[in-house]
Amino acid sequence: MSDIEDPEDNEAAAAGVALPDEADLLHFSRMVEALIFAAAEPMDEASLAQRLPPGTPVRLLIERVAEAYRGRGVNLIEVAGRWTFRTAPDLAFLLRRDTEETRRLSRAAIETLAIVAYHQPVTRAEIEAIRGVAVSRGTLDVLLETGWVKPAGRRKTPGKPLTFKTTDIFLEHFGLAQIGDLPGIEDLKAAGLVDPRQAMPVIGRDEDLEPLEEGDGGDEPLDTGEGPVRQDDSGA
Repeated sequence: MSDIEDPEDNEAAAAGVALPDEADLLHFSRMVEALIFAAAEPMDEASLAQRLPPGTPVRLLIERVAEAYRGRGVNLIEVAGRWTFRTAPDLAFLLRRDTEETRRLSRAAIETLAIVAYHQPVTRAEIEAIRGVAVSRGTLDVLLETGWVKPAGRRKTPGKPLTFKTTDIFLEHFGLAQIGDLPGIEDLKAAGLVDPRQAMPVIGRDEDLEPLEEGDGGDEPLDTGEGPVRQDDSGA
């Protein structure tokens, strides 16, 4: 056992769990590093624990690996409750050209995505009311196809309109651990992205929705319960 004391050691001792010695911690850290690096998708702690010896302090190992990569060209970060390696933020410009070529969205799609992110769950009619222009079928289709937006359920109001919310893929793409990590209204005002008089957007409202049935929402936005689809003035 290491002679160095830290809060993790004290917590483990209080719980009656003996931490591995430094050699084992180094070995297990390398295993965590390899597992996350080789994974096709970000990994959560439970998935890592299944591949490590029983009783291995997974969270401690993740923190050790994250610290080892701090300040390097790639970082270990948490997105949507899972862990993955990503290019360091200050080096993002190296990949920006590829990103723009493969993920080019229209202004209408970007505005719609922002409204869904800040006001979810939100219906197509509510998106139109906020934008001040009709939302075309193609705009929502693009966001659904990217996997950044998905149907959230039907609101328990007349017509049972379909609502939309963002996905874990959205969080992963933008490097967010949770939807609450989106920039706040003051940050948006400082960047000149919103009117200084605008109210604080609602993020992730907890709403009781009618669950979707199998196949429901597949033809969205044709069957939203909000009337016929109208084309907007900016395309998808």
